[in-house]
Amino acid sequence: MAKLANSFATYDAVGNREQLADAIYRVDPEDTPFISAIGRGKAGGVYEEWQTDDLEPATNNKVVQGNEPVPNAVTPTDRLGNRTQISEKTFAVTGTQEVVQKAGRQSEVTYQGMKKMVEIKRDQDFAALQNTTAIAAASATAPQSRGVLGYIMTNTDHASDGVDPNPYTNTAPVDGTLRDFTEDMVHAVSALMYQNGDNKANSVFIPAGLRKAFSTFAGGANKWKDINDSELRTTIKVFETDYGVFRVVNSRHQRNREVFFINPSTWKLLFLRPLKEIQLAKTGDNEKRMVNCEWTLQCTNEKSNGAIRDIKAATPAAPETP
Repeated sequence: MAKLANSFATYDAVGNREQLADAIYRVDPEDTPFISAIGRGKAGGVYEEWQTDDLEPATNNKVVQGNEPVPNAVTPTDRLGNRTQISEKTFAVTGTQEVVQKAGRQSEVTYQGMKKMVEIKRDQDFAALQNTTAIAAASATAPQSRGVLGYIMTNTDHASDGVDPNPYTNTAPVDGTLRDFTEDMVHAVSALMYQNGDNKANSVFIPAGLRKAFSTFAGGANKWKDINDSELRTTIKVFETDYGVFRVVNSRHQRNREVFFINPSTWKLLFLRPLKEIQLAKTGDNEKRMVNCEWTLQCTNEKSNGAIRDIKAATPAAPETP
């Protein structure tokens, strides 16, 4: 049907207001599962150190009557450390942009500062889950914290050409040939954790590329359970093995070639400088800000954790041809 002659339409008008929603919708995920699960602490210097110790292996301990004991050799504690890493974001907002009326926020400076803090937390979660070693600061070298992969060396399952890390010598693990992900690997690492550690790891961190394979492992209803988490107000999955029950966590920031068994009580983010926003010197008609923090990752007992490495991620199926 034709438009009525001389009827006034929106596309002819010049005085209609724009209808912009008074909200801003961020499409990027903000979850940081690893650093959200572990503890927090305070660092006192750029190289933070701590001590670890082990009990002697259990034996059939017996002596003769009237035994004259000879002192056993005392094994010293192990000394371990990590370097602090500086994470930073900066931004600037013109004076005009700060005062004009805006949709979704009153202050551009406040909005951008909050956004940068979220981004730094994501960066920390990403950095903590990578294959990194501790790097000392130098005139042209940014310091770096050792990540999860650089700590877990006892309870591991990796390819024959892969090599475990050594956090005491600050040696990174060597990636091996990729293999298919199997349920036997999960049970093998769970058994190692029971034999070597306290087996209190309660989370399995799974990257997106390996989650589908993990979800198809055998056992069905007698292995998978739903539990209600009142704090998160949601239903989450747990997976049961012969040596423990593990909460399953989707971890988007770790590499698609590893699965981690994490005991959160053995990990901490130590802050030399907490996350904060700093106003930079004013040099013109703008507001300049920096958001930064200085932190390191501490693992007090790597034997309470485990890792399956060198796993082949699933290849996404090609879309069907219409």
